[in-house]
Amino acid sequence: MDGLGLPAPSTPSKSSEEGSAMPLSDTKIRALKPRGKKYLEVDEKGLAIEVTPSGAKRWVFRFRLHGKRPEMALGLYPDVPLKRARALRDEARQHVAAGIDPRDVKRARKESALEANRNSFSAVSQEWFAAKMAHLSKSSRDRAQRALDSDLLPYLGKRPIAEITAPEVLRCLRRIESRGALETAHRVKRVAGQVFRFAVATGKADRDPTTDLTGAMKPTRKRHLAAITDPAEVGKLMVAIDEYQGTPTVRTALKLSPLLFCRPGELRKLEWSEINWEASQIELPAEKMKMGEPHIIPLAEQALALLRELEPLTGRGKYVFPSARGQSRPLSDNGVRTALRSLGYDNDTMTAHGFRAMARTLLDEVLGCRVDYIEHQLAHGVKDALGRAYNRTKHLPQRAAMMQKWADYLDDLREHARSGNVVAVHFGTK
Repeated sequence: MDGLGLPAPSTPSKSSEEGSAMPLSDTKIRALKPRGKKYLEVDEKGLAIEVTPSGAKRWVFRFRLHGKRPEMALGLYPDVPLKRARALRDEARQHVAAGIDPRDVKRARKESALEANRNSFSAVSQEWFAAKMAHLSKSSRDRAQRALDSDLLPYLGKRPIAEITAPEVLRCLRRIESRGALETAHRVKRVAGQVFRFAVATGKADRDPTTDLTGAMKPTRKRHLAAITDPAEVGKLMVAIDEYQGTPTVRTALKLSPLLFCRPGELRKLEWSEINWEASQIELPAEKMKMGEPHIIPLAEQALALLRELEPLTGRGKYVFPSARGQSRPLSDNGVRTALRSLGYDNDTMTAHGFRAMARTLLDEVLGCRVDYIEHQLAHGVKDALGRAYNRTKHLPQRAAMMQKWADYLDDLREHARSGNVVAVHFGTK
């Protein structure tokens, strides 16, 4: 017997039908065949492998403690290989030497793991969402859920919330910053902070690590031009635009502003020759673009209908939206802005350029469109891996589908606003 009261390594237990003169090897283990009843093959220092009639092979550790001779399961072979089984046995022997039942240690660890799972970031975030978000609007719930599902849970979900550190959260936020969505990164940080504070309040964590991230994130871009990005308010804006009673030219320019979300100058200087009716798209030359590259704007069915309605009125001239002072010049840059003011939207609330920010925010955060599709459609300075400017046809089919989804979404917001039940219609995720 060894110091722990265990059989000598080469001596099989009384329950084995055949002993092993030498310690086990993978070759020996693989060669073990099932018999009519289960049997044991011993290794050394209390470790043995049990072979069942079905052919399953289970590691067991047999030891003596407090006058008893219990055994402890260590897992199935080959899921637990020989080397790992011996390591588990050695750890269990240390507990036995200290007078501790290794099975109690195993049970305590299992319970600790279950408790950690109950207090994981994922579990706590679900509790927070149910307790704090149920009374909020659908758009708010959708944005919070997307922040969790897309940017937090894949990286922090299984971690015990009390053990998550500020650098771990920052890594999640850096991933968002890397795709250029700075406002989204700050919004995700706020959601994470709310979950952590809920954990503190419910006794599952000691503190909110997001408070340590002050100054660590890239600042959001300063909004020089006002924009409405709340879906409920966008619905009201769409109703107001639909009811605008100005001239047909300004009315159409105003209605197309949210649908196309191009730069105001690109819209008011649009020429009939730049509309490709067959392809259902606007094709702007490089000299008209801020980035000096040609650009394509796919036309949703709603946008096409508006242009066709206007064509009999201004189609004989050069510009789609000619000035009231003459067909030879485009609409004034005050045309859409003045129309917005007449509807009650001053420069601190909504601007003609604000339709771009409105689309950029909601396409990303509500409709879940890919950021690169949005950036290409905004004609921003997107570069490829070699630093070259994007091709104007890049992702064109996907951008066309996105533009139709956007037009349909605006229609839905308008109808919900009219009915007095303004909600954000959520089409899916990225």
